[in-house]
Amino acid sequence: MTYTFIEVCSGCGGLSKGFIDSGFKPILLNDNDKHCIKTLHLNHAKVEIFEGNMVDINLDEYKDKNIDILMGGVPCQSFSQAGKRKGIKDDRGKLVLYFIKMIEILKPKIFLIENVKGLATHNKGETLSYILDEIENIGNYNVKYKILNANDYSVPQNRERLFIIGVRKDIEKEFKFPKKHIYKPVLKDVLLDCPDSQGILYSKEKKKLMKLIPPGGCWVNLPVELQKEYMGKSFYSGGGKRGILKRLDMEKPCLTLLTSPSQKQTERCHPIKTRPLQILEYARIQTFPDSYKFSGSVNQIYKQIGNAVPVKLGEALAKKIFIFLEDT
Repeated sequence: MTYTFIEVCSGCGGLSKGFIDSGFKPILLNDNDKHCIKTLHLNHAKVEIFEGNMVDINLDEYKDKNIDILMGGVPCQSFSQAGKRKGIKDDRGKLVLYFIKMIEILKPKIFLIENVKGLATHNKGETLSYILDEIENIGNYNVKYKILNANDYSVPQNRERLFIIGVRKDIEKEFKFPKKHIYKPVLKDVLLDCPDSQGILYSKEKKKLMKLIPPGGCWVNLPVELQKEYMGKSFYSGGGKRGILKRLDMEKPCLTLLTSPSQKQTERCHPIKTRPLQILEYARIQTFPDSYKFSGSVNQIYKQIGNAVPVKLGEALAKKIFIFLEDT
């Protein structure tokens, strides 16, 4: 059996890649970022790709296609006062409401919303409650959500994301999130044999400091005088700040990859080499295959990969959903 999906807010395609690798057929991929769109075209030449705002997709074209899965990393956090609809004034806030409208129109067997784990506690949990209430108003889906850590699903990275999954009520079976994998990869599993690729470099001054940092260490490993010089007033303010001048550790999973490997507060220095992680290393940590192509400048590619759902995490969800659909 071939199951189909539509994905909006696809980014560079991490989640969709996981679903495709698990046997699902994409009917439509969408994003409004031109660099992400070019990346999607490079890797999915035969798939229909819509560039632009998801609200401009003509849903009438897909009503009768019996879409199995509707999914997307839809922005949700702009609901400043959930339930009072003030967040709807924000265009990003409107997107989650439009996604719910898409659910109502397309009537997929399953929908999936992916977001940052902070959505669960945003505005004291009222934001998530409001979204779930809006979905409940459709009256046709059983919904559950869970925060998953990518490292539990064969990804060499501690990256927590929130997934909301709804199953159409005519499917009289409870969906259960995938069990954690036994295999918990660490950085050496993907970096030791990684070929060189494009990447940004440190200044001479920063490189001198980073050479003094051991694997797993950060600015606190510098001599005290250098700590004071680099940190300035922050040195005296206390607190953690352990992401500053952070060198990763080959024996541990990566910290969550962000849109750049060299932001001052969230450094991602290679465990052994004194430089930021390169693009191919970024992609491997997000479990993209080496054959996956990215479009844009180096900084744009870092951003695409850093924002992506790890492919293996998407694959774990997809395989669980595939088996669920096969058993219904």
